[in-house]
Amino acid sequence: MVRPELSDDLVAAAIRGDRDARGDIYAALAPSVLGYLRARGVDDPEALTQDVFVKLLPQLGRLTGGVEGLRKLTFTIARARAVDAARSRARNAPPVPYNPATDVRTVGSAEDEAHAALARARVLAVLDVLPDDQREVLTLRVVADLSIEQVAEVMGRSSGAVKQLQRRGMVAVRRALHDRRVTL
Repeated sequence: MVRPELSDDLVAAAIRGDRDARGDIYAALAPSVLGYLRARGVDDPEALTQDVFVKLLPQLGRLTGGVEGLRKLTFTIARARAVDAARSRARNAPPVPYNPATDVRTVGSAEDEAHAALARARVLAVLDVLPDDQREVLTLRVVADLSIEQVAEVMGRSSGAVKQLQRRGMVAVRRALHDRRVTL
């Protein structure tokens, strides 16, 4: 595509609101603005080029100086946008490439959640067949991962009593599973 030639007549038509003239101004200046912004190293020069013209078009009514005034105003806006972009980049943390292996913001699938809920329900069903003291010992030993001595201290019982409760609880769980009173 051939770039339109800028002229004072084209600028005057754009100031009067001629849409074609404004389109020609964009077509004539946008490649230079884009090149300028790329040379300045902005993160998204295409988007910033659009911003420059969004800011420029409403100001055309106050423009003086013809083509030279238009170029001056256009690149004044482009420079201001580039400075704003650099300041914004300096204020914000640098972008970090996405690495799915280290991203902790992941959410489990519905299937994983269903399996976890089912597993919890099964564990609770197993624990429901036990008397309270055996359930407490097994929960503290298995879920809380406490030693026999720690469980004894928490429950206010002797280590021997905790061992007996644990053994009886395990026997009751095996029996319940064997008798299919609890399904896993």
